[in-house]
This record gives sequence, structure tokens and C-alpha cells, in this order.
Amino acid sequence: MIKNFNKNTIIYCENLTKVYKNKKQEVRAIDGISFGLKRGEIVGFLGPNGAGKTTTIKCLCRLINPTQGRIFIDGVDVIKKPNFAYEKISAVLEGNRNIYWRMSTKENLEFFASLMGYSPQEVRHRIDELIETFGLKEKIGTEARFLSRGMQQKLAIACALIKDTGILLLDEPTIGLDVETTYEVKDLLKRKIAQKGKTVLLSSHNMRVVEDTCERVIIINNGKIIADEEIKKLKEFFQVNSYRFEIAGRVDDRLKEEFSKKFLGAKLSFDGANTLIDVDLKDSMKIYEVLEIFKAKNLRLSGIQNIEPDFEEIYLKLVKDEK
Repeated sequence: MIKNFNKNTIIYCENLTKVYKNKKQEVRAIDGISFGLKRGEIVGFLGPNGAGKTTTIKCLCRLINPTQGRIFIDGVDVIKKPNFAYEKISAVLEGNRNIYWRMSTKENLEFFASLMGYSPQEVRHRIDELIETFGLKEKIGTEARFLSRGMQQKLAIACALIKDTGILLLDEPTIGLDVETTYEVKDLLKRKIAQKGKTVLLSSHNMRVVEDTCERVIIINNGKIIADEEIKKLKEFFQVNSYRFEIAGRVDDRLKEEFSKKFLGAKLSFDGANTLIDVDLKDSMKIYEVLEIFKAKNLRLSGIQNIEPDFEEIYLKLVKDEK
């Protein structure tokens, strides 16, 4: 029996490794990672540039062969049977690179449907529905190369959905989009795709999109997974350890230097009446150490509270700590 695999797990990879070699060096793009995705789950896949996200996605949909490890889709080993992955997975790679520039909007949708063995007549209703859903009606006969970047992104996602697979891998679907189009894509993910029970792995640098559409995130750095947890639990953990101290009046620069050295990442600001000191304390008992500093400096504490952590800050802390 595969560890951590059950009937509710639709994707599972174990000890997945990809090594690129050239004459001068060996690069481990992904280094022995293991994780699973449940049916109907939308999971964020985060990491800095070069962390291994795109390589992992390409391995999962069998565009490239891993150097080592196993990948299971619905319990089937797709290293041995890659055609099974092609039938079960749709992908949007690096934004909009999976559409054909000299085909029109409609022709792209018909082409990707044909890859799954559907005739244009069989998917006519689904094509019309996707064109309506993604706001592409006025561009139905326009070649993809003449569409705006936002329209191209939406067409790329629509082409992935026309295949009607249960698994969707999205690599940076909102890259380069303006705020309005990003919101539209986010809304489509949250309302349209989630409602259909699709399993989605969403790679993105847009933390707001990930936070608003995903319940769980996998964070990868230097080819290794450094976190795999529900966003809610990550925020709860960091909230317990993040405090804001309010000191009456403005403190001098020496205290700022002392805090910055003693508590890495501490932030000091002045709101016109109080000095606000935001600090992360991995050990909650350290709070007494902070209070002792205030006492020694004859500073008056006006208030203390847990602060709500920003998800982007949580991500940056995890990556920084891992380094």
C-alpha cells in the first residue's frame, strides 16, 4: 500500500526527483518531494522563482520524465502508463503558452477538444458555454495572437477545461494580468471550476489569488517541500506567535537597534501618539523578555495584542527560515 494514499486521493507523488545535467554541473530541480491531492481540492503551489514548481507540474502531467520517484493518478502508476495521465489531466503552463497563436478562439477550443477524441459537434454546447463564461463571445473568430494578454489567459484556461478532465494544473494563470482581469480569473476558479468538483493545483506568485481560492498550500524551495498545510492553520500558528506592543510616545533609535538585533524581523513604527512594535516570538515565554526591556528603559506599555498575520508575510517568513 502506498503511504498516505487512499481512495479519496486522486494525485500522489512519492520521492519525486528531477536532475538536470550538463558538462559543468548537476542541478536538482526537485529533490525527493512527496505529496497528495484529494478529489475536488484546490491547492496552492508556492515558491520563489527556480524553486521547482513548473518542473513538478510538467512531471505530473508527464511532459517530462522524472529522474526518480513515482506518480499515481487515481491509483495508476503514470510513470509506467503515461497515456493515463494525458487522459486525466489538463494543464495551463506558464500563463498562456498552451494555446495556438494562429488559431481563432473557437478553433483553439475545437482543437483541444479533438485531442480527447471529441468532434466539434459533440462539444458545441460546451464550447458555447465556455465562451460565454470567459467573456470571449466577441473574440470567437479572432486569432489568439491578436487577443489581449488577459483574453489569452482566459482562453488558455478555457482550452484546459474543454477537455473536461477531473484534474487541472495551472502554472501562473494570472501572470501579467491587470487587477480587473486577475479578479475575473480568480472568480472563475472559485465559482465555476470549484463548483464542478475539479481537482486543481494552482501555482502562482499572486498571494491574494491563492489565499482567496485555496484552503491548503504546498510551499517548495530549492526543490524541497518546506510546508504543506491549510492556510487557516498557518495563519493561526503565526497569529499565536505575532504580537504588537504599544509604547506611549516615541522611542529613541537605540531601542530600535536593540530590538532589531534581539528579535529578528521586529518592526517599529510611530502612529502619532504611540510607538508600535510588531515582533514574532517563536517561544511565547519570550514575551517576558520583551517586558523586561521596557521596564529597564522606563517605557510605559499602553497595550499588547496578537496581530493578524498577512499571508504573504507568512510565505516570506517560511521561505526565509528555510534558507
